[in-house]
Amino acid sequence: MMKFYRPARLAGPFTTLLLWLAIMPAQATQLVQQNLTKLISGSEIIISGQVTKVTDGFAKNGIPFTEVTIAVSGAPKGADPAQSTYTFRQFGLLAPRTLDDGTRYLGLSPVGFARWQEGEIVVAFLHKPAAKTGMQSTTGLAQGKFALHGGKYVNQFDNQGLFDGVAINVPDLTNAQHNLLKQGGPADATAFMDLIRRAVDEKWVEQGEMR
Repeated sequence: MMKFYRPARLAGPFTTLLLWLAIMPAQATQLVQQNLTKLISGSEIIISGQVTKVTDGFAKNGIPFTEVTIAVSGAPKGADPAQSTYTFRQFGLLAPRTLDDGTRYLGLSPVGFARWQEGEIVVAFLHKPAAKTGMQSTTGLAQGKFALHGGKYVNQFDNQGLFDGVAINVPDLTNAQHNLLKQGGPADATAFMDLIRRAVDEKWVEQGEMR
């Protein structure tokens, strides 16, 4: 039987888990397909950059976390463009660990959550941090974290559904941006970032020009 870490201030072995389940975003309970329009509209912060540090541990309230630090190269939405790094915590550990009392703790980030590696170049679409815990998940979970491979951005689902149903009604999309919408799959890095920046700066979603 899996045993859960129990800090002294919590009442029972499942308190930490139940607390998280009560406050985690609705998207964290089931993986709902998110296209690019939904990722943009559902994110408080969108940043790009290199993952410089990935660690894990337990918060003071006993909730397990993975902490990610990104050296910011671009901040299309929500973040201060002058901020050199952005650090956040998502729920769950990187790997099982043995606690001081010999208990084996298995509270990893759930299936469907984004996975992070030091050194990778990413685009991260992030929800607002949870009010009670400060935990922050990517929008659409793993759908909202893109890593750079061979000049293209791709999420853990190979961008499946990313451009499904996306319609953009602006007159001056570039050929590269049109190709993103038509071809799907791994997204050309430059065209992808340009499209995101334009969508945010020109308020395409808010004005109904991107659906």
